Amino acid sequence: MSIQPPSGDMPSAVANAPGVPTIRNVNWGGLRTLYIKEVRRFFKVQLQTVWAPAITTLLFLVIFTVATGGKRPVSVAGVDVPFADFLAPGLIAMAMLQNSFANSSFSLLVGKIQGTIVDYLMPPLSTGELLAAMVGGAVTRAWCVGGAVFLAMQFWPGVHLVPQHPMAIIWFGLLGSVFLAFVGLLTSMWAEKFDHAAAVQNFLIAPLTLLSGTFYSVDKLAPAFQAFSHINPFFYIISGFRYGFLLNADSNVMVGGLVVLGIDIVLGIVCYRLLRSGWKLKN
Repeated sequence: MSIQPPSGDMPSAVANAPGVPTIRNVNWGGLRTLYIKEVRRFFKVQLQTVWAPAITTLLFLVIFTVATGGKRPVSVAGVDVPFADFLAPGLIAMAMLQNSFANSSFSLLVGKIQGTIVDYLMPPLSTGELLAAMVGGAVTRAWCVGGAVFLAMQFWPGVHLVPQHPMAIIWFGLLGSVFLAFVGLLTSMWAEKFDHAAAVQNFLIAPLTLLSGTFYSVDKLAPAFQAFSHINPFFYIISGFRYGFLLNADSNVMVGGLVVLGIDIVLGIVCYRLLRSGWKLKN
């Protein structure tokens, strides 16, 4: 005669009752796996995703310093600094922002086009874990590119790029990268083909980064253009990032830091809700 388990007890071979989740808190294993996948995806083609943007950014520095003279002073908050020292931090921040967007705008879009979006939606990952892994991958690429540009600039004569305020560099570099990662995720959810993502990159991201004080001090602009700069969030990111090297900025660094943090929070909530609803992903 077989012995039946007591009423209400499950057989020893069954770990959990049906419907009872095994992962009760954060799925750290799944989060780490997806993050590593996102990093390996761009790192396998690092010549295209890391070194090519770094070289392109370095060429901006070479061309502008040779054409204008790297020692020509630029007034930043009433303090004259060499043009090369003014330009270098802005170029690093610009490269980080553009590559953070490029990475996250590719993540879901390629899955939608190739029909492999189920690889993101089926694993036992919560919406927050999925969002964190993809944003983390984009931020990692941004910092890899920024680090490569920083190292390359150390060998260019006339550039004195020494971190003076590391907290400002980390704050604006991190929040700026997260900002563009969220924008990239929204783009990848909305876009239906690569042309759509390229249009956002070419007609929105690139102009806003180039017109954010990367190559000039906004104090020298006409009042109308100054007003435009001060409603451009990229301006606060680049100005705050530059402050970390020069200890001078075209904007109020504290206000800029809070503005970027607020934008990140709003975009994070929007991305979370759209991702959770499966907007344009489960159709």
